[in-house]
Amino acid sequence: MIGIWTVIAAVIGFGVTAILGKWFIPFLRKVKFGQTIREEGPKWHAKKDGTPTMGGIMFIIGIAVSLAVCLTVFYITQANSSSLGIAETTLMMVKVIGGFLMAVAFGAVGFIDDYIKVVKKRNLGLTAWQKLILQFVVAGAYLLSIFLAGGSSETIIPFVGLVDLGIAYWILAAILIVGMVNAVNFTDGIDGLNGSVSFFVCIFFMLIASFLSMGGMSILAVAAAGGCMGFLLWNFNPAKVFMGDTGSLFLGGMVCALAFGTNLPILLFPLGIIYIAEILSVVLQVTYFKLTHGKRLFKMSPIHHHFEMCGWGEMKICIVFSGVTILMGIGCVFLVLYGVVPYYG
Repeated sequence: MIGIWTVIAAVIGFGVTAILGKWFIPFLRKVKFGQTIREEGPKWHAKKDGTPTMGGIMFIIGIAVSLAVCLTVFYITQANSSSLGIAETTLMMVKVIGGFLMAVAFGAVGFIDDYIKVVKKRNLGLTAWQKLILQFVVAGAYLLSIFLAGGSSETIIPFVGLVDLGIAYWILAAILIVGMVNAVNFTDGIDGLNGSVSFFVCIFFMLIASFLSMGGMSILAVAAAGGCMGFLLWNFNPAKVFMGDTGSLFLGGMVCALAFGTNLPILLFPLGIIYIAEILSVVLQVTYFKLTHGKRLFKMSPIHHHFEMCGWGEMKICIVFSGVTILMGIGCVFLVLYGVVPYYG
């Protein structure tokens, strides 16, 4: 049953998102919701100025429709056959539905940011502090829902095992979520990159969730993967639409929802290696620039722009970065499958 509904969830997420592009992209053009390209960015990106943005709304809707159909049927079916108790079932539903709502809330923060950029016709939106405050509120609300549903403060520390961090767990979890959401946001910058990397991240979380018999989480992951693929039909180079912060922050929330929903947030580090490399390249660039009074560590950051400046095409960057994600994903699946990274429900 899980296998059937994961397939259906993928098809619906893909189909709805892909079809939406037919009318939603022209709508974005009509209302002149176009991206303003940064002046300090690669010069050849200037031709992308005016490309419709906020396209992330397409896959948010696609994923929402997929979940509304598949999760409803799945949980009704599971109610008569699940061996889990009421408390365990409730916690899992909170993690699945609450995780999606967290991603939507992050997307809403991105929408506000995108809207300000579009209205003011400049590549600036919310201030950094405004974004962080809103993001911590969203992350805090999600973690509070898990806590109230009976979620544990135990987590896995490599080479140590299961450790109860108490209140420190919730603080560190909020920091990790906000950090990863922004890391995913930095991965958006060239055609197809964020969608392709996030597609594979979701696919591997789906495999892990299926192995752990987490049907609802598996459906959430594959619906997100389907939405990413449907969006990529319109976003591959040359992109007809950008996801904007609306989409990238939503995907960041979704990735975190899958990691915490499977009780394996530790996997964000290997599986999200591209996201981490992107945000670290920005931090290192800014730090090095200040310490050396104007020198640069990379030709441009985030790091995908560095490779662009080195002569890599956008498609090559997407393929290589996705390839790295696939390799790390295979490793993560084996780590879980063979108990190297133990699972604690």
